[in-house]
Amino acid sequence: MAICALGYLGVRSNQTDQWGDFASSLLGLQQVDKGGNTIAFRMDDYKQRFVVTDESGDSLAFIGWEVEHKDDLTSYASKLENSGTAVELGSVALCDQRCVAQLIAFNDPDGNRVELFHSPMLSTDPFKPGRPIAGFVTGPVGMGHAVLHVKDAQSLVPFYRDILGFALSDFGLKPVPLYFFHVNERHHSFAIVGSGRTGFHHFMVEYQNLDDVGQGYDLAQLQEGRIAYTLGRHTNDYMTSFYANTPSDFFIESGWGGRQINPDTWTAHETTVGPSSWGHERLHLPEVTRAQFREMRLKLAQDGVRTPPVSDCPWLFNELWRS
Repeated sequence: MAICALGYLGVRSNQTDQWGDFASSLLGLQQVDKGGNTIAFRMDDYKQRFVVTDESGDSLAFIGWEVEHKDDLTSYASKLENSGTAVELGSVALCDQRCVAQLIAFNDPDGNRVELFHSPMLSTDPFKPGRPIAGFVTGPVGMGHAVLHVKDAQSLVPFYRDILGFALSDFGLKPVPLYFFHVNERHHSFAIVGSGRTGFHHFMVEYQNLDDVGQGYDLAQLQEGRIAYTLGRHTNDYMTSFYANTPSDFFIESGWGGRQINPDTWTAHETTVGPSSWGHERLHLPEVTRAQFREMRLKLAQDGVRTPPVSDCPWLFNELWRS
């Protein structure tokens, strides 16, 4: 029994036109025709990865996790119900909406709707990005990662770790509590931020080429107020990325070069160096809070801390680029 990847995400928003432009023109997702009050997007051979429903709230509607086998749904349902969590079996109509064979649904302790599914529907048509990009890093490591605001991070850890079986990658307690979890080789597919509130913080899409992140950053800077975090690099998963303000009340991280780990040998640990080694100036935060993150980055620079080199970086290791 195992959850193996982040499969899909859905949000509520009555700004579907803005979402259509943002997701396709800036992120490079492919919009697909759903009809009615829903728009959906592809990022690979899955029929859909991201869904926006025309409803008020501008919030997370559901988060879908893929399981390895059909029988895993029964096992998870039993484990959840034994823990006191109510579980519902997705109807045929709902499964068709999600483009999966079968699913179960429940709420986590903070009220976020979680869906577990198996056998996603695949498209026979090639993925056509909304802007020219090389593609996204998906496949066995899923569509990226998702991060939630939570009231009390430590109290929510047992639900995801002990009941759903997420493995802790690392955690930091300052300036705010952060817990990162993996379900495959991606350093983290899920994280929680102990901000004292609830809701969606961000989700991350990882590009196959760094230039696609940089070109997205150029596009985002042309739109007033679009940049939420400047270009930077994370200390734990080594992701080079920027964060954009979406048409809703959360961010999307556009990244490249994320760390992949061996889940069988990985040891969870506390980090004390802060979330970013450089950049990622949090423009959306008050100056006092921004300064806390900035001081941690400057300390790393003063200490000469460096991220391990990316061994396949083309301009460092390819003769064609050096000639």
